[in-house]
Amino acid sequence: MYIGSIMRTELITVSPKTSLVEARDLLDQNNIDHLLVVKNGKLVGVLSDRDLKQNWASPATTLSAHELAYLLQKLTVDMIMVRTVVTATPDTTIERAAYIMQTHDISSLPVTANSDLVGIVTSTDVMGVLLDAIGMSEDSIRLSLFIDDQIGRLAKVTAALSEAQINIQSFFCYPVAGHCGISQLVIRVDKKDGEQAKEALASKGFKAMTKYSADISSFLPSAPGQ
Repeated sequence: MYIGSIMRTELITVSPKTSLVEARDLLDQNNIDHLLVVKNGKLVGVLSDRDLKQNWASPATTLSAHELAYLLQKLTVDMIMVRTVVTATPDTTIERAAYIMQTHDISSLPVTANSDLVGIVTSTDVMGVLLDAIGMSEDSIRLSLFIDDQIGRLAKVTAALSEAQINIQSFFCYPVAGHCGISQLVIRVDKKDGEQAKEALASKGFKAMTKYSADISSFLPSAPGQ
């Protein structure tokens, strides 16, 4: 899936000369964490709620309420906005968007096409899609298998469940830290099929883990290719 299909296109934007008071009100009124700063249709910066609060708490707070209000009306978005903005395009994949946000420690990603701002995607949006992709639900059960990197290994796992007439709702895998060549394959099946699925996998030599274990040695394949 690409972020073009989940991005938000009803954007709340401000100009660089918007006052910080107005920017704060927009963030509060719309319950959002970021404002996109646009000039002549082009994205020129981003103002986060965190940046705004950091600049709000300044030596200026020693002023009287009247003086402070006057000063804040004079301060504008372009004085504190982030000018180097990390962006993506509509054809960026969901997983790439998640990687970009994690790498840059940001929680939103403006989306541009031909340099024009066309949308925004947040970490919450991406997380929702990823949770749907891995099949999270109260009616499913999670089975973890630790398998070695061998051609046809996944086919053997799916064949074992297919023979038992068990439907796989979702699966994904990732490398196991500290165990070169071993991946954890996470499968979700209907909760009522959990025990039968474990037995079917065990009959083919795969031991499924269904709850956390600090010691995974007993779940690891005993020898490469086995």
